[in-house]
Amino acid sequence: MKDLRKKLEITKKALDVINKFLSDENNVLINNLFEVIDKYGGVDEINKKAREARNLDNLLDKLNNKKPDYANDINWLIEQRDNNAFISISDYRKKILGDKFSEMIFNKDYAVTLELSACQYFPFFIDIAKAAINDQNLMPGRIIRVRKMKEQEEDGDLLAMAAAMQVIGSTYVETLDTKGTAPGPDGMPVNVHLGGPETITGYFGGVGQPNDFALKWIDEFLYYYTNYGVTQLLNLNPGTVLLGYIIHKLGIDNEFKISVYMGNDNPYSCLWTLMTAKLFAREDGTSPLIGFNLANSVNNETIELSAYIRKEFDFEDVVRLEHHVIETQKSIVRQPYDRRDELVEVAKKVKNISAKHEGGDVEIDGNREHPSDILDYFRNKQEIIDSGHWEFMRRNHLDRYIAINTTAKVLIENGIDIIAAQNLHK
Repeated sequence: MKDLRKKLEITKKALDVINKFLSDENNVLINNLFEVIDKYGGVDEINKKAREARNLDNLLDKLNNKKPDYANDINWLIEQRDNNAFISISDYRKKILGDKFSEMIFNKDYAVTLELSACQYFPFFIDIAKAAINDQNLMPGRIIRVRKMKEQEEDGDLLAMAAAMQVIGSTYVETLDTKGTAPGPDGMPVNVHLGGPETITGYFGGVGQPNDFALKWIDEFLYYYTNYGVTQLLNLNPGTVLLGYIIHKLGIDNEFKISVYMGNDNPYSCLWTLMTAKLFAREDGTSPLIGFNLANSVNNETIELSAYIRKEFDFEDVVRLEHHVIETQKSIVRQPYDRRDELVEVAKKVKNISAKHEGGDVEIDGNREHPSDILDYFRNKQEIIDSGHWEFMRRNHLDRYIAINTTAKVLIENGIDIIAAQNLHK
């Protein structure tokens, strides 16, 4: 067995070949990437523009010009935060535990991040902020967004959400328009085999960013990074994941989370992903891979083995393992889907994990007139309004917020700490 293990070692010769390939001045793949980076002024200029773009004062100035009502909402949010209108973590624990509060000890090393996906519209976000104050409940510590970038750039949501996330102290992720579903940001099909989300099954017969779209994905990211400070992206294709590693190693301070759609559903696919992250990590050990969403089908053993790989590669504090505990009622998994019992077990063993809520509590969401549906993510805002579905989707979003607090309650009752919006719940 010892001899067999020795055979698995990657030889210096093999690494030399890879390094020579990557550093070759005639390497057209890398040269094409450099052209995109140069378009935005080079690495240092790109990071400088991003820092300026994400400055809260700059975001609010732009928002005042774009959508004054949204700027007023941000100022209201700041006021509520500064006045401690949101419940503290300690008081939330007391609310859940009652007399048992003094007996419970929470280990912050194993705190679970409360994650909401997806928060499509800024008004819906304000809805849950008001509900959290009124109900004395928690706001999520992490928010995923899957809304069309150009559409939300035009109506002010992009600016408003970027500002709001800084105010509340939550991390957030955006999803670029250059993805497998058609059309792309230029109105042209990204994947010629797909007609849109209604042909989503074809996603797995030609997924992601084919041909030159991987570089277009980088181009689109750099636009939103330098103009809005958007740092974290949803990533779902091996090519764009690799490019994300490469531009980070070159010095761009990008980050991304790998989507459930990439299909990492066993420990060996996770080894492949994390091994590549290790190979392209910076000298200080950091990687742009900050969120790793395994497939819905994974069991706790796979999560634990993935955490083992992550720890061996010194990524335990870098890469968050993100796990769906609730899914939309329609168009993605068989229902009922509720993984809270498994979460309680795995959260006692695995650090840096998040509980992702894509739908509402099963018994509530399943009985709605319009249950949550993953395909709603791909609809145009105006079409939603015209169809009369806006209020249905507002209700779906409030259901997600309730589901997050259901999970928080279960975790706290089991002595497991949670991470909510850190500037709100102190």
